[in-house]
Amino acid sequence: MRLLLGAIAIVLLVSPAWPQTAPTAAVIGTWEGESKCIVRDSPCHDEHVVYRIAADKKNPAQLTIDADKIVNGSPQFMGTIFCQYHADEPNLSCTANTDKKDDWEFHISANTMTGTLTLGPEKQLYRRINVRKTAPKTN
Repeated sequence: MRLLLGAIAIVLLVSPAWPQTAPTAAVIGTWEGESKCIVRDSPCHDEHVVYRIAADKKNPAQLTIDADKIVNGSPQFMGTIFCQYHADEPNLSCTANTDKKDDWEFHISANTMTGTLTLGPEKQLYRRINVRKTAPKTN
């Protein structure tokens, strides 16, 4: 009986981590597409982007997105944003922790991810993002 109760206790303690592992694996990888400006009278430009999503090395409960824009066929690193994955939605809530109070929200559906960037305490819509997961490159 003690063995059975011990096994149940272990399952109850460990099982909450199981649902996060598999869905997060579906999000990790390279995503490519378009990031379009909403505020036309701004320094913002429409961009072809590549996002590389990975588990954060410092905080395993968090994901990172390394973002590049493609200029003349070459990637230019724009920065890293830090994300929380919400499997029940499924979505990513992210920030680059800038003084602009950036808020990135991405919604995932199979191999498509759509999102927005809002800025400031008033949450002004600044960008709309539409990317698709790319197949891993084989050598």
